[in-house]
Amino acid sequence: MDMDQIIREDARLIVLKALAAEDTETLNSGNLLPIVKSFGIRKDRAWLHGELDYLKDMGAITLIEANSVKVAILTEKGHRHLMREIQIEGVKRPSRPGG
Repeated sequence: MDMDQIIREDARLIVLKALAAEDTETLNSGNLLPIVKSFGIRKDRAWLHGELDYLKDMGAITLIEANSVKVAILTEKGHRHLMREIQIEGVKRPSRPGG
């Protein structure tokens, strides 16, 4: 696996975890970009939008487009990935709880 793929899979997991941490399980791309950057992934909004589109295509999130912003909402499938009940292709597997 190349470094670009590793970064994409990490970013997708970071997005799912960030959504799960919110009471509404919802964040927009403007809020998600600094979270992804805080993990050392220095990409622009267009790149993040591509990753959000991927997560939507895999059923991990739903997306609402609001002008130049995308609003991401965690789905049951995305939640199940975070709980390690299923594995979504192209998304890093979360660590075991307490691990």
